[in-house]
Amino acid sequence: MRAVLFEDDKQFWFETLRVFGNASYGGADFGEVLATAERITPGDYDGWHDAWLATAERVGGEASRAQAAGHPVSARDGHLRASTYFRTAEFFLHDNPSDPRIAYAYDRSVEHFRAAARLFRPAIEPVTIPYGSIAGAALHGYFYRAGDGSEPRPTVMMHSGFDGSAEEVHFVGAWAAVERGYHVLSFDGPGQPSAIHRYGLPFRPDWEHAVAPVLDHLATRPEVDMTRVALLGQSLGGMLAPRAAAFEPRIAAVIAVDGVYDAAAAVTAMFPLDADELARRARAPRDDELDDMLRTAIETNPTARWAFGHGQYVMGADSPRRFLASYLDYHLRDGVAERIACPTLVCSAADDLFFEGQPQRLFEHLTCPKTLLEFTAEEGADAHCHVGAQRLALARIYDWLDDVLHP
Repeated sequence: MRAVLFEDDKQFWFETLRVFGNASYGGADFGEVLATAERITPGDYDGWHDAWLATAERVGGEASRAQAAGHPVSARDGHLRASTYFRTAEFFLHDNPSDPRIAYAYDRSVEHFRAAARLFRPAIEPVTIPYGSIAGAALHGYFYRAGDGSEPRPTVMMHSGFDGSAEEVHFVGAWAAVERGYHVLSFDGPGQPSAIHRYGLPFRPDWEHAVAPVLDHLATRPEVDMTRVALLGQSLGGMLAPRAAAFEPRIAAVIAVDGVYDAAAAVTAMFPLDADELARRARAPRDDELDDMLRTAIETNPTARWAFGHGQYVMGADSPRRFLASYLDYHLRDGVAERIACPTLVCSAADDLFFEGQPQRLFEHLTCPKTLLEFTAEEGADAHCHVGAQRLALARIYDWLDDVLHP
């Protein structure tokens, strides 16, 4: 989608469009987003933080006052928007994980979302699912009940990708599913916000190990029909969710928004090396020339600057090259895509900033019942994950799921 703001900084424009898109389900207001963005200079990470934090504090304070005065609907709506703005404030700070502004804004984002969750009817329930061998480590998320819970219903598990949170999932899929009669369990897996902030759990490519305990949790809930559990993953989740489905037979359908066959292609395309050579050099004990190439990309490309800074944080890597070496493992090659047996929906955006062409590659490798759903600029849905066109995209996605799980 053509940049309306930040024309020379595609990453700032995409993140602004992403916040605009959250307005579809109450996560932002157009004027608040526009007024905030107009105060920001392209490429200024500190200025981005300061502008969004100021908006978040103002909106959050108003929501808290409305709640204290006995206005629950106004309070709920304000808490939802404040949660988005706090999350957005700390988005570009992860190249310095010790920056105290990260924890402050992230914690406030979660606090405001949970304040809003308590005001829904029925209330959205925070869940904590034990995970892994680290004492006390858990996956955090939210369970949404559709209807009165009197009979088992189909359920959608959903998670974000490289940088989204379980709280943001509310605006880009969870509430739309509840409106259509699905229970929802949204969660952060390893590497995603609550896991990395609270426990230091980095990403892992074998995502079935993140999904299995969530399925185990759902199996304890009598309101869930375990024969009709779908998994939806967004952004990098468009590779992670299909990976889980390849090895987890309890998944009845999988949705990739948008589909990703080889995530590292988005990074490797920046460099004049073939994939095999780049992989060999990224994994070498030392490669000064490649380190210089990565440094140049980070200094000249806004998307590379953000991706490598954030990537080191969520992958537990101590250098850009170590991040690249880790990221090369995020793929569905070597017969993984072909293992998927359940019906699979692959979404595609015509102007994807990160994974252009990847949905088609994934779709070509699938041998299961499959559908490719393409979104265009004419529809205003051509951006990565269709930000800015959530109601259009989610209508088509859930219509497909209705047909699959309610034949």
